[in-house]
Amino acid sequence: MFDIAFSEMLIIAIVALVVLGPERLPKVARTAGHLLGRLQRYVNDVKSDINREMQLEELKKLQSQVEDSARSLERSVTAQMQTAEASLRETADGVTQAPKEAAAAIESAAAEAQQSVAATTAEAPPATTAPVAAAPDGEAKA
Repeated sequence: MFDIAFSEMLIIAIVALVVLGPERLPKVARTAGHLLGRLQRYVNDVKSDINREMQLEELKKLQSQVEDSARSLERSVTAQMQTAEASLRETADGVTQAPKEAAAAIESAAAEAQQSVAATTAEAPPATTAPVAAAPDGEAKA
């Protein structure tokens, strides 16, 4: 605290003995000791309060950094979830759409086939049926 050498303290003690006298010197020394003790405790309390405040500030900064990191992580996870949900929806739509498209294609092909058969039947003359005679050996001949 103070940079006082032993020789300087000896000079202060001799001056105090001369000024105060041998009767009051012990009482004054005791009072000075109590005051110095209080002063040291006060200085130590102030130091510890300052240290606590500094630690509290550091903890608040750390807390805000952790909260920022948590928010960032939450945003990232939310974005990934939305991307995954969109991908799943597209896949589900594709899966449900494919059978519908296949059914529509089959129906279209069936309708075209029916139209083709109907057109072919309408163009061809009616076939005449000839009686089939049985041959003596059991084979049918036209």
